[in-house]
Amino acid sequence: MGPRDERRDCRRPNIISSSFSTRQVRLASGLVLFSFVATHLANHALGLVSLGAMEAGRGVFLTIWRSMPGTFALYGAFVVHFALALRAIYSRRAWRMPVGEFAQLAFGLLLPFLLIDHVLGTRVLHEVAGIRDSYARVIYNLWVVSPVGGVKQALVLVIAWSHGCLGLYFWLRQRSWFARYQPVFLAAAVLLPSLALLGFIDAGQTIARLAEKGGLDASVTAMPADGDGTALIDTVRTAAYSIFATLVGGLFVLRFLRYLRLRRNMVEIRYGAGQTVRVPRGFSVLEASRRYGIPHNSTCGGKGRCSTCRVRVIEGLDRLPPPTETERKTLARINAGKNVRLACQLRAMNDLTVIPLLSTAVTAAEVVPRLSVAPGREQEVVVLFCDIRGFTKLVEARLPFDVVFLLNRYFAVVGRAVEAEGGTLDKFVGDGVMALFGVTPSALDPCRGAFAAAVAIGEGIRELNQELADELRAPLRLAIGIHVGPAVVGAIGYGSAIGITAIGDTVNIASRLEGVAKELDAYLVASERTALRAGLDLSAKGKRRIDVRGRSVALNVVAFDDMHDLSRSLDDESEPLS
Repeated sequence: MGPRDERRDCRRPNIISSSFSTRQVRLASGLVLFSFVATHLANHALGLVSLGAMEAGRGVFLTIWRSMPGTFALYGAFVVHFALALRAIYSRRAWRMPVGEFAQLAFGLLLPFLLIDHVLGTRVLHEVAGIRDSYARVIYNLWVVSPVGGVKQALVLVIAWSHGCLGLYFWLRQRSWFARYQPVFLAAAVLLPSLALLGFIDAGQTIARLAEKGGLDASVTAMPADGDGTALIDTVRTAAYSIFATLVGGLFVLRFLRYLRLRRNMVEIRYGAGQTVRVPRGFSVLEASRRYGIPHNSTCGGKGRCSTCRVRVIEGLDRLPPPTETERKTLARINAGKNVRLACQLRAMNDLTVIPLLSTAVTAAEVVPRLSVAPGREQEVVVLFCDIRGFTKLVEARLPFDVVFLLNRYFAVVGRAVEAEGGTLDKFVGDGVMALFGVTPSALDPCRGAFAAAVAIGEGIRELNQELADELRAPLRLAIGIHVGPAVVGAIGYGSAIGITAIGDTVNIASRLEGVAKELDAYLVASERTALRAGLDLSAKGKRRIDVRGRSVALNVVAFDDMHDLSRSLDDESEPLS
């Protein structure tokens, strides 16, 4: 590649960096079109009241959308939105996408072709031939004259509304409040088009009955004469179909030509694990990973809003384009080094070698296993509480996506350790974990299993700290509390949130011991009775007595300074206390 090619590649990011403003323009134009469709549907829904109500609503509708500002906003938004959609389709490097995104894309391409006849038969006919496109006339044509056109129009309403709702969903789903109001949004998304279709059907049946009785005004049933601009409308119809077909067809022709060009202009991306892939120049590293099935984290879906896809560039750093504005802000939030880039934003213009920084070994199914449902009963259980010290301060400057990723890695370490020793995960609260031992049948001693799990948790956290050494301000440090005693165990909750849990004084004491571990700056604090039941060697351990709220008698406890201290006591086992 020559100097001119290098200069052209260096200028490329300037085009990409404009994506933020492009998204805002696409959003604004989409909101204008969505408002038009929503008011149109609301007007249709008035058909459930009467034709007069529909016509009265139409007066308000036309005041807004056939005014000079409304017309400019509506048709301007359509042109801009469609042009940006074509641009986005052309820019897309791979066709692998979620079903929702594919549906939104397909609906958007279909809509212009489905809308041409309706626009020509209403607004254009009114402007050219002076024929008033009243609700009665439009519904008469769609319900009586051309029922197929009525079905087509109903389909247009559903597709347009679905396209808009999907766009709003993709825009709002990352907002913290969206989950709380999602049922309301879903209800509105289903209710409004349903009422609109019912209003259209009711009005259509009314018009049909009036037509049979000859009760319709002549202006409703009159057909435009040949000299009333019909020839011009036919010409416009042919031109409109041709233009949209040319734009869409030309888009895919251009994509194919680009594909052929890029096939001759490939770059090589090498991964730290040994994989090597070849992709067209300009592919992002994340797109390359997805195309070749290489596991790669991307919590936000490749939009540059999180940093879970970040990679360390080993070779080729000096020839990379500078970060886009979106990437720069995200990298600044995590204080990333100069050789760290976001895989979703980093477009390979030359050969390079990268190492993904965050492991992809954890899945949601591994982090949150399914629990079996059991009836309530009182039994002896061992309760383990585990918590990260200073977690709030540790993550206060991290991106929300990164906090979720870190928590899931931590929960996976705890979950695997607990289950390997015969325990059951009870609940996750913030950064705290509660686990039970002795709830389900197991060949392992529950007391000893709890301490063995605590050792395994410590080892797992040590490995996690090593892996994320460059990402964490300080290593993760845990506080663990363990206690054994009677508790009521059963399936508690509602619906899909039912799970096995324990309730009682034993749980409260274990939670208190986890707090004591923080106060003593110890790795683990357990009741002396639990440690003796597990067969731990306490000959070198000093014993403490603590007061526990709700108990009149102080509790003897033992503290272990770190994981190695606990491991030695577990290995040098004594005769378990029965």
